[in-house]
Amino acid sequence: MSDDPYLLILKLYEGLLKYLSFVKAAMESGDIEAKFKYINKSVSIFDELRNVLDFEGGDVSYYLDGLYLYQIETLFSAGIDDNINSVNQVMKVVQGLIEAWKEETGL
Repeated sequence: MSDDPYLLILKLYEGLLKYLSFVKAAMESGDIEAKFKYINKSVSIFDELRNVLDFEGGDVSYYLDGLYLYQIETLFSAGIDDNINSVNQVMKVVQGLIEAWKEETGL
C-alpha cells in the first residue's frame, strides 16, 4: 500500500465498489449472511471516509459527509428489502466519486 493519501482514498472508493458487487451477488443468490457481511464492510469504508473529512477545508466536506451518510442509509434499507436497484444506485454514486477524485487529484 502507498503512503499517498490521495491514492489511499481512491483505494477506499475502489474497495467500496468491490464490496458492493459482493452485496449484489449475495442478494441474487439469497445468501443473507454474506449480504450483511459485505454491507457492513461497505459501511465501514464509508465511515472511514467520513472520519478523514477536513471540515475546516470548506463546504465540500459537509456535502460529502451528507452524501456518505445517505449511502449508508440506502445500503441498510437495501439489505432489509433485498433491493438490488438501491445497491446499483450506491455503486453509481461511488463510480462518480471515483471519477471526480481522479479528475481532482490527477490520479
